Amino acid sequence: MKTFLRNQLERYAQRLGELDFLLSREDIMGDMAQYRLISREHAEVTQVAGRYARYQQRKADLAGAREMLADPDMAEMAQEEITSAEAELVALEDELQRLLLPKDPDDARNAFLEIRAGTGGDESALFAGDLTRMYSRYAANVGWKVEVVSENAAELGGYKEIVLRIEGDNVYGALKFESGGHRVQRVPATETQGRIHTSACTVAVMPEPDETEAIKLNPADLRIDTFRASGAGGQHINKTDSAVRVVHLPTGIVAECQDGRSQHSNKAKALQVLQARIQEKERSERAAKEAALRKGLIGSGDRSDRIRTYNFPQGRLTDHRINLTLYKLLQVMEGDLADVLQAMAHAREAEQLAELETSAAV
Repeated sequence: MKTFLRNQLERYAQRLGELDFLLSREDIMGDMAQYRLISREHAEVTQVAGRYARYQQRKADLAGAREMLADPDMAEMAQEEITSAEAELVALEDELQRLLLPKDPDDARNAFLEIRAGTGGDESALFAGDLTRMYSRYAANVGWKVEVVSENAAELGGYKEIVLRIEGDNVYGALKFESGGHRVQRVPATETQGRIHTSACTVAVMPEPDETEAIKLNPADLRIDTFRASGAGGQHINKTDSAVRVVHLPTGIVAECQDGRSQHSNKAKALQVLQARIQEKERSERAAKEAALRKGLIGSGDRSDRIRTYNFPQGRLTDHRINLTLYKLLQVMEGDLADVLQAMAHAREAEQLAELETSAAV
């Protein structure tokens, strides 16, 4: 194990003792807000310290087994223990590295997934529909719930724009690196000469704001319009002005919802999306400043970044940020996204580990 990792882990063991002492104090126990904060840190530190204690124990077991090799009667048993301990130590070191990485507090949140057609006209809208289906199928595979917040359907199929709310475990953490430009290369159904066209869509993944931490919107900064919803939804949805559009005047950011029957519920959802978009704008601006200081592997997630190409003639998916190429495009489009998402997560972990090592050396 690298020295900087061992030093970090030793600090966790020391911090656990400090937290145990703090939680035993009456003044801390009497302040529920502070008690919850310390208890949360205690749980996180206990997990890391516990796994490090196991690592140290297995190192001691390994050393003892190697000493036993000299005894012919114990050599076979010792070799089995060495093999077992070495394998567990590798797994424990990998786990400990991940536990030490900085955690994004938004990772556990639900997310809004926004897909917009870009260059390519009708073909781009059709591709937006394909991406919607891809993410919806992946969500179903992992047990997430998907609901349409708003949609603007295209005449020939697909969407000019669609916003989904995805609810489940670690949704934002799993999907956050999907933000950016997605490019498709294929022969459109309307192409009579068999020529390959290139079209693009933009995807934005935004964590659903926590009600207690959400940006407080000044009603004077909002313009709220109601209108008759279009598209699917049955007879009721086309007879009442239940759809709601909210404009944040200072930034010009717009959000709308037309999926529900109630104007009240549509307004609440539109305000949630608006808050998420405002927070995402602030996050993107911070990320751009950080990216100017260091060249990140994953990038800022800016929608103008071209992050991925879907090449149908070759059955190839390429993620340009990590030079990942998979020849299983049809499976991916059916929702088999696990390999792609895991590759992005591992790349980010490697990037964070390098940053951690650099900061430890300073």
